[in-house]
Amino acid sequence: MNYFNYFTEIETRFQQRRGSILMLSTLDWALIETWREAGIPLEAVLRGIDNAFDNHDKQALSSTRRQRKINGLAWCAQAVLEAVEQSREAAIGAAPASTQPRDSGFDSARIARYLEHNAAALDAAAANLPSPANTTASQAASRQRELAVSLDAQSPGALNLEEADRTLTVLEEKLFAALLTATPEEELVTLRADAATALAPYRGKMQAVQIKQVQQQFLQKRLLEAHSLPRLSLFYMPHQDEG
Repeated sequence: MNYFNYFTEIETRFQQRRGSILMLSTLDWALIETWREAGIPLEAVLRGIDNAFDNHDKQALSSTRRQRKINGLAWCAQAVLEAVEQSREAAIGAAPASTQPRDSGFDSARIARYLEHNAAALDAAAANLPSPANTTASQAASRQRELAVSLDAQSPGALNLEEADRTLTVLEEKLFAALLTATPEEELVTLRADAATALAPYRGKMQAVQIKQVQQQFLQKRLLEAHSLPRLSLFYMPHQDEG
């Protein structure tokens, strides 16, 4: 399993089980990010999605009333958490997992191109950003170019992708903090209200801490999109170089 297929695999499984190509919403992507940041294994997420749809299908067969389609990934949130607990219970007493590193599928030159692409996007966006976000974006662009040079010079076996991704995550967090400072209060209030509205149908299926995390991710994604800023993590790197 490719180390950076987390988002795509989840999106594909959800679309397969739903039976139609439904584009994931901002809320859905925010939820996936909370799972990823919490270290929830991809296998547990996929199993939770399957369980949620299996239960939904059983209810549809036994009910005389027409069942609503599952229109959001948040409907699977509780089933994912249950799958995580089942995995932990099954792991008790099991043999330790192999410590052999997994192949990321990404070579250093390709990662360097991704970093350079994001650096250019940050520089372009910085020209239209208010202070202090413009300075933070420019600094993040410079740091990404430094990382690109460093990674491009390394052999595939010497790459530490998790360490590189931690650095990119820190850069993104600093950029987000600067955007919060630069964004007018009224706009932030509106964005938080949008997040609350989007989450309303799923509150009964998610834990309070998870709701808070998703709201934060929702706000972050919306702010980045509003200013044409890229996501920096390697998890967002295309599986193939774009034309």
